[in-house]
Amino acid sequence: MHERPELQPCNLPREELAMSSKNKSFMADLVSSVEPAADQPDRPTRLGVGVLGGRNNRLADLASGAVVNNPQELVDPARCRIWDRHNRDYAALNEERCGDLIESILAQGKQEVPAIVRRIQSDDHDFEIICGARRHWAVSWLRAHNHPEIRYLVEIRNLTDEQAFRIADLENRAREDLSDLERARDYLKALGLYYDNSQKQMAKRLNQSEAWLSRYLDLARLPDDLVQAFPDPFDLKISHITSLKPILKPEDMRAKVLAEARRIHAARTAGEGAVPLNAPEMIRALVAAAGAAGENRKKAKPAHAPKRSGSGETVVHSAAGAPLLRVDAKDRRGVTVTLFHKGGGSRAEAEAALRDLLANHWAD
Repeated sequence: MHERPELQPCNLPREELAMSSKNKSFMADLVSSVEPAADQPDRPTRLGVGVLGGRNNRLADLASGAVVNNPQELVDPARCRIWDRHNRDYAALNEERCGDLIESILAQGKQEVPAIVRRIQSDDHDFEIICGARRHWAVSWLRAHNHPEIRYLVEIRNLTDEQAFRIADLENRAREDLSDLERARDYLKALGLYYDNSQKQMAKRLNQSEAWLSRYLDLARLPDDLVQAFPDPFDLKISHITSLKPILKPEDMRAKVLAEARRIHAARTAGEGAVPLNAPEMIRALVAAAGAAGENRKKAKPAHAPKRSGSGETVVHSAAGAPLLRVDAKDRRGVTVTLFHKGGGSRAEAEAALRDLLANHWAD
């Protein structure tokens, strides 16, 4: 009976043993990928094990889209510039508008959510900011106010201009700190830049309805004289379009409204007289200014005379042109009516229109 030779202890350090094992695996995988292996007894495969296998699996996941590799870096904000098509009015940012973000960064000691940027070829800048102008302003302000240790966290992506627009829109759509007016102006620019002025195509790419997009575009198209007259133009909402659009369509009303807007803006600038203090007060003042032109139309046509919509329905407007109600259907059993309680008219005008409707359809 033969004696088993005594095993000698291995004196290689643990690190060298590990590297030896990995090198063997690396060489075996490399040789097998170059030339076919000779017939050998079946043995367990090591595919996907070790450094090379892990890297191959990672590359395969990246190629298939299962993993997105967007590197993040902490950079000097001075090396980043705002994309010239960014939807944020960077010049309008200040300590008040960024106060909550400044407090959050101070509390955490860092910026938590990375901005989205892309690399550029420039002597003065390394990155172009697609999303994160407010974060850029806050970090820059902190660095200038005794916190030079705070750096700007960015996520680097490779994007076309249209992709950059949609990503910026998706990130900012749910943010309350981006005003409807800023978003509306961004949409109006994008309509011509990326979608050949096709609202249908743009709405489809944004996964929104054409009616939703149309209201934003109407807001962006408001005359500058009117927008500047508001105490804070960024308080304008798309909900205000239902009140403003009707009084800007007839030329005589439009002229009266814009003249009143210029008068209010001049008075506010000079600090003379009482002027509207917020958006609702401003809209009421403009609707009232349109009333003078409406009075002239009132003499030629009754204030509550129905206007045919072309589909058998009738829409009743106020003297200023604001829609009050619509008669949708009429049969032997009754009349179906839709009230436009946010159409810009007053309750008194709506009640008068309803009384006229009762007089026409309800026998004494």
